[in-house]
Amino acid sequence: MPAGCLEGLAFQVGPTSLTSRGDIRNSTAQRYSSYVLKYWLDLFTGKTWAEFRTAGSEVSGFRRGTEGVVARIARGDILLCYVTGIKRWVGALEVIGQTTDTRRIWTDDEFPVRLNVRPLITLEPEFGLPLDHLESKVDFFRTSADRGGYQGFFRRSPSAFKRDEDGALVLDLLRAAESQPVSREVDQRELARRPAYLLERKVKGKNVQVEVSIPTPDPPPTVGIPDQRPILELTQSETRHTEIQAELLQLGAEMGLDVWVARNDRGKTMSGQALGSMRRVLDALPTQFNEITTKTIELIDVLWLRGNSIQAAFEIESTTSIYSGLLRMSDLLALQPNIDIDLYLIAPDERRSKVEQEILRPTFQLREKPLSRMCGFISFSFFSEKLSSIRRLGLGRSLRPDFLKAHAEYFGQRPDSSSIAGRSA
Repeated sequence: MPAGCLEGLAFQVGPTSLTSRGDIRNSTAQRYSSYVLKYWLDLFTGKTWAEFRTAGSEVSGFRRGTEGVVARIARGDILLCYVTGIKRWVGALEVIGQTTDTRRIWTDDEFPVRLNVRPLITLEPEFGLPLDHLESKVDFFRTSADRGGYQGFFRRSPSAFKRDEDGALVLDLLRAAESQPVSREVDQRELARRPAYLLERKVKGKNVQVEVSIPTPDPPPTVGIPDQRPILELTQSETRHTEIQAELLQLGAEMGLDVWVARNDRGKTMSGQALGSMRRVLDALPTQFNEITTKTIELIDVLWLRGNSIQAAFEIESTTSIYSGLLRMSDLLALQPNIDIDLYLIAPDERRSKVEQEILRPTFQLREKPLSRMCGFISFSFFSEKLSSIRRLGLGRSLRPDFLKAHAEYFGQRPDSSSIAGRSA
């Protein structure tokens, strides 16, 4: 299945387990003497591997569109299970045949193209076989130069091993890992990584599926025992970023809007109050978007909302990479090309030229709607001055969400200002 799609399966062959490749070949040969055994890659995430085993370890599933490949997998073939992210081989499954099982086994995807399987080997991820152990021994990892891409071998599953001897080697090494277990530390963030998402797009008049993913943010350190909404201790470099977030949240609430703070920033505090507990901060976003769009939006620094409609989105870049905030904005526009949201990037005055350089990158500029025309730049100093004026004159309640359009700088052609209404401070 595609990376991170399936659950690992655990099975037994008869009353005793097979102890070597020869045993597996002999057992299979007795039942399917006219068939040459083939090895297939079966990709999992840590989550799908655990879910599959919890469901009974009797069915392996793949995404829609793999029906033709799955039809070539014969009874007696071996699925070799690999967990993406942590790069560990964790199991070997003998194929029994196709199944009509439609249970909801996995939470992140349906994986409806399914096979009944028996377990030959199943290992916990920490006891899995590291991919590095195969360097120079298999076709897809001939030298260190193959690291990263591995000649495209892990792009999707199921896929057949190019050389039968490579599959046989992995099986032998898995058996050794089972009989002589060695525990190796596993990166828990990689183990918890979610699978990629499939989106449908029209290309040259045809609907095609495109696999996309949304990177998860690095978790900040917590002080004390974390709870559902932990309080985070800020470094000096993070303080200004958090101040701007708090000011945007407060301003949005004063304008009568609901507000949202990035999911990973909800525990940060300003003046002793967690951002996630400020006035009118939502606990959940509206549900009109698909899952991957929602997960993209959840990580944007601040949102202003009216009912179910997002009015404005803000990324604040004080010390972090300008590029990361622009990428989130670009991802949002790619996922929802017809969305009508005002986008702003707020950054220190001295980073203006860096913002301009980054937003004019080809990856942003060569879009159908260039990001430079959609996302406006606002400097820290200008935002602070404008906010002071609004507070001094008591204008918060009379402002409309789009008032910042008139003050933002657009490095591409500026949006049509005829749609701007409301008064500015």
